[in-house]
Amino acid sequence: MASTVRTPAAPARLTGRPKRRWGATVFGVVVLCVMLFPLYWMVNTALQPESGLLEISPFPHSLDLSGFRSAVTDQGRNLLTSLAVALGAVVICLAVSAPAAYGLAQFKLRGTRTIVFSTLITQMVPGIVIANALYSAYVDMGLVNSYAGLMLADASLGIPFAIVLMRSFMVAIPREVIEAAEVDGAGRFRTFVRIVLPMSRNSLITAGLFSFLYAWSDFMFALTLNTTDDVKPITLGIYQYIGAHVGDWGSVMAASVLSAIPAAVLLVLSQKYIAAGITGGSVK
Repeated sequence: MASTVRTPAAPARLTGRPKRRWGATVFGVVVLCVMLFPLYWMVNTALQPESGLLEISPFPHSLDLSGFRSAVTDQGRNLLTSLAVALGAVVICLAVSAPAAYGLAQFKLRGTRTIVFSTLITQMVPGIVIANALYSAYVDMGLVNSYAGLMLADASLGIPFAIVLMRSFMVAIPREVIEAAEVDGAGRFRTFVRIVLPMSRNSLITAGLFSFLYAWSDFMFALTLNTTDDVKPITLGIYQYIGAHVGDWGSVMAASVLSAIPAAVLLVLSQKYIAAGITGGSVK
């Protein structure tokens, strides 16, 4: 009986491979270029400090850093002021919002949903309304033209968002973990500091970053709550810089580039924590 020889079957063609959508890629690149063009033009203008606004070429012909030197000389103190105010606002924001979020998440309080909803509503109030109300209170308390006053005002911008964000994350913490810590003899404060806060690291970093960005980019409180140059953040400095150097757009744009660097660096360094902090509370 003749034996039959089986030839190996041809490998099946792989299915389910994602097709390259060149059209979507090209569209995404175009959108990205449009969004980044203002940033490029800002840097391009900063490198051409001697050119007028209508004389700027699309590409810098030489590396001229005189605009940056002028910006550092004129706005260096304002940059440090913004950094100090923003860091202080982050500390105040987290010190207030973290315990509040923990209480709303783990304690069975009546009206929790109403409190959370009211917290969200506060973010819809126009900033000029809050600034005008704060100015009258600050005059009575002697907080006008002070670092502490500006820190408190800027912290109020991030506290509602931080409470809602961290509460959604802390709700997902298993109750058994907290009960185990209490059984081992840890009080509520120690449980909060040693157990809850480490487990909520991603949400803490996210809330702190957004609070920093709110304070760093604040203009309304800086303009309303300061009547002298003792406390002048970079946003107010650039605003006054444009009026004083309206013809020197290179220095103005250089100051804008310097003011954007801290926020950009923080966003790059903490992007993985931001993604985890925003989505972490959505999965139990």
